[in-house]
Amino acid sequence: YAVEEALKLAEAGEGEVTVVTIGPDKAADAIKKALQMGADKGVHISDEAIRGSDAFATSRILAEAIKKLGTPDLVLTGMASTDGTVGVLPAMLAERLGLPQVTMAADITVADGKISARRDGDAASETIEAALPALVSVTDQINEPRYPSFKGIMAAKKKEVTTLTLGELGVEADEVGLASAGSKVLSSSPKPPKTAGEKVEDDGEGGSKIAQYLVSQKII
Repeated sequence: YAVEEALKLAEAGEGEVTVVTIGPDKAADAIKKALQMGADKGVHISDEAIRGSDAFATSRILAEAIKKLGTPDLVLTGMASTDGTVGVLPAMLAERLGLPQVTMAADITVADGKISARRDGDAASETIEAALPALVSVTDQINEPRYPSFKGIMAAKKKEVTTLTLGELGVEADEVGLASAGSKVLSSSPKPPKTAGEKVEDDGEGGSKIAQYLVSQKII
């Protein structure tokens, strides 16, 4: 969603989209897809010492990579990671970059050196405005990401992808990784399989039985 929104903004005006990701070799697939969608360049941060990094370290690495690229007008991120569901990273990244943050945007507009975003809550929608440059995290409500076209797939083969290590970013290995993480996953196990529910056969008392079950579960 962040890539799609960046592409839409670039297509509506003059701009270039550079995608940045951290991870092992497999993470390059995300860059490849973004380039096929239409992004201009990719940056892959790959270093064995990164393994096990928490959000603090991840935000530090991303911030150094973005600084190395220059000063972008807009940094777009997703709302949260799909594995650990860590939604605090955009705020941490904005702080490290010294940028105003606009988080959980469901719609954004860029004009006159400012970004305006709509954030939808359970009870109301808020409109937030910030001067550029800024960092914005988006939700899955903001757009419908495009599929790479054949033309885009072919063009992506010629686009630039830069691989950076911690050393090239000026980050020491002992500042990141599992050893320096403030929290650690001690164990994991698969979710237990779902069990079959109780069948209620309506012999004239089906409604009462269902009501009794709902009462026992404190639903009613």
